[in-house]
Amino acid sequence: MRMLYGKPNKGLVGVDISSTSVKLLELSVKNGRYWVESYALIPLQENSVVEKNILNPEAVGDALERVMNLANPQSTNAAIAIPTSMVIHKIIEMDADMTDDEREVQIRMDAEQYIPFPLDEVSLDFEVLPDRLANPARVNVLLVATRTENVETRVEVLELAGLTPKVADVESYAMERAFGVFADTLPMGVNTVGILDIGHTMTTLSVMQNGKIIYTREQVFGGKQLTQDVQTRYGLSFEEAGRAKKERSLPDDFDTEVLEPFLEALVQQAARSLQFFFSSSQFNEIDHILLAGGNANIPGLPKLLQQKLGYRVTTANPFLQMGFSPQVDIKKIENDASSLMVACGLALRSFD
Repeated sequence: MRMLYGKPNKGLVGVDISSTSVKLLELSVKNGRYWVESYALIPLQENSVVEKNILNPEAVGDALERVMNLANPQSTNAAIAIPTSMVIHKIIEMDADMTDDEREVQIRMDAEQYIPFPLDEVSLDFEVLPDRLANPARVNVLLVATRTENVETRVEVLELAGLTPKVADVESYAMERAFGVFADTLPMGVNTVGILDIGHTMTTLSVMQNGKIIYTREQVFGGKQLTQDVQTRYGLSFEEAGRAKKERSLPDDFDTEVLEPFLEALVQQAARSLQFFFSSSQFNEIDHILLAGGNANIPGLPKLLQQKLGYRVTTANPFLQMGFSPQVDIKKIENDASSLMVACGLALRSFD
């Protein structure tokens, strides 16, 4: 089975499933400008998705159905993302005059070189890259592969909610696509950008160079740690701690005793991720850091990261230059914007 479900039709909804929530976004283009037509985000019950593995498809499907009812999108065709950590990426060189069918046959013949598990368990796709090679008779081809079960579980969730799966993308590529719609709002001279996506259990650093993703690294650390710290400090259940954190109904010593140590740990994780990037590439600095994910809006985080890391830090908002349909709650979507990067990148597949 190919990883992508054919050519997407106009009117895809982007569906992003994380450890804590299900997000849906639908875009259109009017007079050369993107518009948000519909969007919704609702939380998932605990442990439905753990470290990006869907453990309870029925619960996730039910949540997605409720998201559909809230958003009321015009389309039921969907694009879904496979976590980057579950995907193998390889760039291979092939003859320029081969057809797509010939390329697929060749890739499958050579699959053992690229894919470390049985081919009958794999969904794959490929794309000819626009790179110019020294030999014009050759081209670079991007090969993307994942275990078929990673695709099938997400397809099951979409179908449980009454959606038709059209595209299975990769989270990092969706992030890159979303970045492209607001990259020109960054200061002049910003070419190398680190996107720090702070999720519930995972923090991911993606580095963009001239709008293209060149590096991704995940670490097991996220907002769940802060919830557990609140739980331990104040003797609350995990659910009570999460609610208190969200509503900011916490004792006066929360900032000094809980939040500040958590932020220091987060800064250390970010610094470590950057050092891994610098040590594995020719780069020794970046120009800008964007915060994304469900924990990007923690008070004081951008300022602290900027002070400790020495780079300008802002919060990602892919909707800065978009219009909004009347049914969209602008205040709510702008509050959620940093956690909608992947959903936005998926919805943009409508315009390929």
